[in-house]
Amino acid sequence: MGVPEERYSKITNKNKREICLLKGFPCAWGKCTFCDYIEDNSRDGKAMAVLNRSVLKQVTGEFGALEVINSGSCFELPEETLSDIEKVVREKKIEKLFFEAHWMYRNRLDDMRKRMQIPIVYKIGVETFDNVFRQTVLNKHADFTCPEEVAEYFDSPCLMVGIQGQTKEMIVRDIECLKKYFLLGTVNVYNNNTTSIRRDEELVAWFMKEYRWLLEDPAVEVLYEITDFGVG
Repeated sequence: MGVPEERYSKITNKNKREICLLKGFPCAWGKCTFCDYIEDNSRDGKAMAVLNRSVLKQVTGEFGALEVINSGSCFELPEETLSDIEKVVREKKIEKLFFEAHWMYRNRLDDMRKRMQIPIVYKIGVETFDNVFRQTVLNKHADFTCPEEVAEYFDSPCLMVGIQGQTKEMIVRDIECLKKYFLLGTVNVYNNNTTSIRRDEELVAWFMKEYRWLLEDPAVEVLYEITDFGVG
């Protein structure tokens, strides 16, 4: 997977916001079996800070909301970049931030809220609430046992559908949990990449038919292609 070229975009259909794809240090876990996104990171903090600043300069504040993503968690962004985000929040009058963090950072979320001094919507890559599939097949290193536990810390789970070995029953339960315990969520339809995890075309076709109504649900964003947010 090459380094993403598009790093700034606007999301205008649901939960309007600007979105920036920044570069961070390597994902602290980095062992999920389906992920080759970790190539978009670096250990050169200064170079990353320069790149990230050029991306953040494109933020206008027109929606009052900004999402910042990187190939890991927001806590893996360079310190200089976090300071730049603070500055953008103040100067562009951002009222809401969207960040993503791994389960391992669940006890640090409030520290970032205090730092940014505005509401933060925290996303988490759950992939599935089926504990065995998540831990043994996807190797997520996220040992929660129920959606209620996730909802204690995070606001918006990211689910993944259409993976070989996944079942319709798993997906039905995942969507039920998303709608029952969370106000927002994202569903990623899996696309083959350089990993050995493969897409189940029949399962994808079933999902897109069975859950077409999610496309109209204002609280759920369905990403059929990994670049549907306009970055990556």
